[in-house]
Amino acid sequence: MFKFHNFLSKRNASNTAWIDKLQNGPSFQDFLAENSNTSQNILPSQPSSSRLRLPTWVKTNIPTEAKCPNIGECWGGGEDSISTFTIMLLGDTCTRGCRFCSVKTSKNPSPPDPNEPLNTALAIQHLNVEYIVITSVDRDDLADFGSNHIANTVKLLKIKKPSLLIECLLPDFKGDDNCIKTVLDSNLDVFAHNMETVEPLQKFVRDPRANYKQSLSVLEKAKSYSPHSDIITKTSLMLGLGERDDEILKTLQDLRRINVDCLTLGQYMQPTKRHLKVKEYVTPEKFKYWEEVGLKMGFLYVASGPLVRSSYKAGEFYIKNILKSRKADIKLRESNAS
Repeated sequence: MFKFHNFLSKRNASNTAWIDKLQNGPSFQDFLAENSNTSQNILPSQPSSSRLRLPTWVKTNIPTEAKCPNIGECWGGGEDSISTFTIMLLGDTCTRGCRFCSVKTSKNPSPPDPNEPLNTALAIQHLNVEYIVITSVDRDDLADFGSNHIANTVKLLKIKKPSLLIECLLPDFKGDDNCIKTVLDSNLDVFAHNMETVEPLQKFVRDPRANYKQSLSVLEKAKSYSPHSDIITKTSLMLGLGERDDEILKTLQDLRRINVDCLTLGQYMQPTKRHLKVKEYVTPEKFKYWEEVGLKMGFLYVASGPLVRSSYKAGEFYIKNILKSRKADIKLRESNAS
């Protein structure tokens, strides 16, 4: 069979370098470039033209070791001195291929590391962090979609560091009730699952195995499962993909209908030239508007801004206070019952 590496060996040095660059794709920093003629996936309503110029309000010094513009603020604790740490479990390869995400994809990723839950707990127990965000790739190749692996990690973290607050930013598990219950039973503090975008854009933005109703169902089930009905639920939306105001409002209304507690809204950024282009750079004023709308609708906490990400300042002062208040209420009810 013809081997690609044999083909490379026959090329001269300049061709080899060019092919290597093509294979690896552009770096994250490339998305900051103001002009590009490279074609990529776009929404149906978006003309195939050069990318939008990057406005000043989304320009920031981004560390080369991460694709998050807020990494220094999260690790340093920000204004409230609450340090956070984000961990991705179950490998670096996802079984889905959402058109906004730069994570590698494969139908059959490598098997999960059985030692990962314990190693994660051992690594975290001595770190000076108060709030951990555990996230993972989608693992549709696994019978339980990776839910037991995630739950075991949370359990071990709680054993090694009982004071730790843990948010799990979770896949949809294809809406499987048992998987959702498995994670809830792990004693996590915040159950997060991202809607990503408004309903009309779902099929253009997310993998076909994900959808709006399924994501709503996951968040609703997390709230309705006793004895964890007091669990804090959280979700996130990306703006700038071509969504309309009425579509954003409907999404927020749907989320409040199922009592989602916390919401983050941030600007979609094109991770590489192969991904969806930015349709619009939403102004800070418009993000502020949606923050005010969300708070009036009853969300306990809304983080809305161009550089906000789903785990942005996850240990923010207000969420931490919400967690402490709810834990105190639970203890009071238990005390009164006895």
